[in-house]
Amino acid sequence: MKYKLICVDMDGTLLNSKKKISERNLNAINEAHNKGVKFVVATGRIFVSANYYGDIIGVKTPIIASNGAYIREKDLDKAIYEEYLNKEECRVILKLLKKYDIMPQFYSADTIYTEEIKHSALIYSKANATLPKNRQVAIRIINEWEKLFEESGNLIKVMVVHEDKERVIAAKEEFLNLKSFEVVSSMESSFEIMKKGTSKGEAVKKICQYYGIHREEVICMGDNENDISMIKFAGIGVAMGNAEEFVKKQADYVTLSNEDDGVAHVIEEFILK
Repeated sequence: MKYKLICVDMDGTLLNSKKKISERNLNAINEAHNKGVKFVVATGRIFVSANYYGDIIGVKTPIIASNGAYIREKDLDKAIYEEYLNKEECRVILKLLKKYDIMPQFYSADTIYTEEIKHSALIYSKANATLPKNRQVAIRIINEWEKLFEESGNLIKVMVVHEDKERVIAAKEEFLNLKSFEVVSSMESSFEIMKKGTSKGEAVKKICQYYGIHREEVICMGDNENDISMIKFAGIGVAMGNAEEFVKKQADYVTLSNEDDGVAHVIEEFILK
């Protein structure tokens, strides 16, 4: 069998616009799994949120969360890999975001730390109402960031969102110029900050080492900037039909859109035929 591992982004890739996994996608994933192909979700989402979709997929699979900062087997308590921001890095991030008057949202594997319930915290808060307790994202209001930085030690990502896109672009540019962090976007009005060297591509590499799989045996699929590293790493790097044009240019293959079961199309073409 040529391909042994499939790594798939969630939003804009595996999930349709209703945040659902289609029956065709589910069936293709399960058929590939039955042939011995491992399936991995690789997302910018927090682990506990991605784990909920792991339940829906129904196959035992590792999850790459927070753009590669956290990797964990779906049903195990211990992470395969984790990369935390240290206290000084957290202070630098906070100071720069405050310069742009942007409210930070720091993430651990299961918790969002924020000053207000808005942006991503609000989305997760609304989603919690329909989720089982063990798949809900904890949300903590923070009044003293320094106290959190001293006490937590498990912060893996910062989500940066603001209504003013020009402000977001300017802040992102300054973070990129620092060259001290990994900075990627999954949508136009936001970006995410992780430990330097953290990426979905590096996480897929670690998964390959974990299972003894060669990169030529890997298919990776995504639609946005934070997916490029794994698309370039894979034996076949796939861009969704709905992907940004600059992502398609980095890919070996362009599939159908997330609305047209592009993930299933790739599995059917390269694994099930």
